[in-house]
Amino acid sequence: MADKIKTSRTSELEFGGPLGALLLLFVMPGTVLYLLVTCSTEDASVLRVPGPWPALDTLWDPFAVILLLSWVSLQAVLYMLPIGKVTEGITLRDNTRLKYRINALQAMMVTALIAAGAVMFGFPLSYVYDHFLQMAVGAAFIALILSIFLYAKSLAAPQSALAPGGNSGNPLYDFFIGHELNPRIGSFDLKYFCELRPGLIGWCLINLCFLMKDIELRGSPSLSMILVFGFQALYVVDAMKHEEAILTTMDIVHDGFGFMLAFGDLCWVPFTYSLQGYFLVRHPQELSTYAAVGIILLNAVGYIIFRGSNSQKNAFRRNPADPKVVGLETIPTATGKRLLVSGWWGLVRHPNYLGDLIMALAWSLPCGLSNILPYFYVIYFTVLLVHREARDEHQCMKKYGVAWQEYCRRVPYRIFPYIY
Repeated sequence: MADKIKTSRTSELEFGGPLGALLLLFVMPGTVLYLLVTCSTEDASVLRVPGPWPALDTLWDPFAVILLLSWVSLQAVLYMLPIGKVTEGITLRDNTRLKYRINALQAMMVTALIAAGAVMFGFPLSYVYDHFLQMAVGAAFIALILSIFLYAKSLAAPQSALAPGGNSGNPLYDFFIGHELNPRIGSFDLKYFCELRPGLIGWCLINLCFLMKDIELRGSPSLSMILVFGFQALYVVDAMKHEEAILTTMDIVHDGFGFMLAFGDLCWVPFTYSLQGYFLVRHPQELSTYAAVGIILLNAVGYIIFRGSNSQKNAFRRNPADPKVVGLETIPTATGKRLLVSGWWGLVRHPNYLGDLIMALAWSLPCGLSNILPYFYVIYFTVLLVHREARDEHQCMKKYGVAWQEYCRRVPYRIFPYIY
């Protein structure tokens, strides 16, 4: 039955269509390399071309690739362990619902125990810092190979399994965006696995390696490094704890699994989100107690908005009669669902994005104000979330129509109150 369901061609192409996809195939890896090379220079200035560039033959390290594959394999084994609950995703076009094992938090706990053992027994975790460029190149290579496999696999997938946004008929565009929505090998969901495990947990482990390098160089980690490590570890733990919420995100529901997400999950996230820690090893910053307290409070405000709004939304989706949300004002829609128009979601249309961006700023401030490089994350994330907000608005307008127009009238600001 599923094979007979036809999926219409993607008519609305993003990122400039095939040409934009082609450019991003080079721009994304090039950006990672440029940032890391720049960060390792004396002044870490993004305003001048860094030099000298490392020789191409020094960027390829087979041992780094083996380490990365071992890391991904460890996370895959933890993902497949029969621990944690099994839940169902949203209803697909063929009226089926895929099952997902929710055990990312347990996987992170096991990983933390292994990492603690490595620290206690004196394993040279600083190797990651010393070979960070080679590991980034290795991660990009693994993402490329995975993307080629995913596209080849998608050619044999039934029409009902193709992604709504990645079925343009142009091979280059579909390779980049992702042709198949939920590629699986048996019950192993490749996209769902990569969304949280190797990249996000890897980001946390990379920060630990930077902290150990800081200790190796200076005898103890700086306050700035401790704050960056702590803030980002909290963020990752929060993502693991609320793993089930990812099943309703655009990445899972709408986007196929191609180069864009594969590279993003395996290379972009761990190797650019950790840029503040990488910067601080080479460019340590003094931070006063008052400045540290202010930054901690800023991160707390961002986290409260981020977690509060996401929890409110998830509670409402699970059970609109939940005492936590039953008193909130809503707008009925033609689909039978209702739109929250009070609480956090009456402040701005995307309060979770607002909280995310406040935290992103707090992660960068420990690196000081004299260099813009550590602020790459907050700058990039602002662009990303503004773009994602536009995608969300487009999808919601198509889905809810007049009800969404009324919501926009009631809540005029998209992300930043009184600004945007």
